[in-house]
Amino acid sequence: MRSVEELFGLEGKVAVVTGASSGLGVGFARALAGAGAHLVLAARRTDRLKSLAAELGEHGTDVLPVPCDVTDRVQVDALRDACLERFGRADVLVNNAGVTVTAPAEQETDDEFLRVMDVNLNGTFFCAQRFGRVMLEAGSGSIINIASIFGIVGSGSIPQASYVASKGAVVNLTRELGAQWSRRGVRVNAIAPAFFPSEMTGDMFEDERSMKWLKRKTPAGRPGEVSELDGALIFLASDASSYVVGQTIAVDGGWTAI
Repeated sequence: MRSVEELFGLEGKVAVVTGASSGLGVGFARALAGAGAHLVLAARRTDRLKSLAAELGEHGTDVLPVPCDVTDRVQVDALRDACLERFGRADVLVNNAGVTVTAPAEQETDDEFLRVMDVNLNGTFFCAQRFGRVMLEAGSGSIINIASIFGIVGSGSIPQASYVASKGAVVNLTRELGAQWSRRGVRVNAIAPAFFPSEMTGDMFEDERSMKWLKRKTPAGRPGEVSELDGALIFLASDASSYVVGQTIAVDGGWTAI
């Protein structure tokens, strides 16, 4: 029987994190490094990537920062190639890059809608497909898509049709990729966070009225802390979840339970 440390450990594994320049992506990178993984960090803001890489490198993590816009297939190919050139493998992909637009549906522009879908859905697929091919060839790997509670339920009070549509698509894309690839050793699952501190939620967290509304709506009575996503992340990245396929784990303080 394997020990808990062996089940959840990521020693020697190579994990790729998109959207790693801020917010949840930074937290994911730190958690994966803490579990022993080598890291490839991807985002558009190179200066922030280098800063995070330096921080993690001080603790002995081998980190490769790679500038990448996930909507650009050429850049996604380059990200994959850089990962393979440096490490020769890719064991975990965390598809975290995402954007949103908050506006009533009747006022959201075509360009805004398409941009959100391009980053949140197309970018997720491009990365999953490119790194999925690498994992399929190796016969093992774990892809973790970062969805949202608003891929499971509607938002309404915070109007964001494109975001809700994109995250709902990510949830079902997760099911489909998991169903297609699990027999060949590649697991695909998702995490659906509720409200956590990030650039995307910055204005909300600074607004007293919004926070009162959030605490009232959430059964746990508070927003989440970034570290509270670590357990689900490491579970899905590691062998501890070897029989978990196509699932979306809501880390939401009970938001989707009622």
